[in-house]
Amino acid sequence: MAPELIGRVGLVNKAEFVDRIAARTGDRTAAKEVVDVAIDEIQRAVVKGEKVSFAGFGVFEKRQRAARMARNPRTGEAVKVKKTVVPAFRPGTGFKELVTGKRKAAKSASAAKKAAAAKKTAAKKTTAKKSAAKKTTRAASTGSRSVATGRVAAKKSTAKKTTAKKTAAAKKAVRKTTAKPAAKKTAAKKTTKRGRS
Repeated sequence: MAPELIGRVGLVNKAEFVDRIAARTGDRTAAKEVVDVAIDEIQRAVVKGEKVSFAGFGVFEKRQRAARMARNPRTGEAVKVKKTVVPAFRPGTGFKELVTGKRKAAKSASAAKKAAAAKKTAAKKTTAKKSAAKKTTRAASTGSRSVATGRVAAKKSTAKKTTAKKTAAAKKAVRKTTAKPAAKKTAAKKTTKRGRS
């Protein structure tokens, strides 16, 4: 690290970075271990030639630089530089937008969209609840109606049965009353025949 950057306001070294993570997670030892392991794994992957990509943040990769001519900044003399391999970090779009300040506007727009979507879903839920309540009310009312009509139908059927029983009993009574005089007449005829003979 350049000596002029040490102690400068806005510089976050590894210890401060670990402290910030520990403040959010509550465990400094675990935060230090996670930072150490993450850095070690990124370095190992890049040395192997793999790209380590974090969506929205950026890509750590190994780049090959071809041999070229360069200038010595002190003397201005031309110097031949051999081909080399260097580690590189390519920031992602989200990270770039965040640094340039474009992300704030995008965040507020996305927050407005999320709020509108949340309102829509809340409205849908309330309408769904209302329609479900209406359906249950309708079902209860039709159920009570069907119960009431069932009771009425049961009453009607029992009334029909009782009237049928009454009419049957009345018919029997009529038969009995009509059968008795006929029986008396036949008995009277028999007695008159006996008396004649």
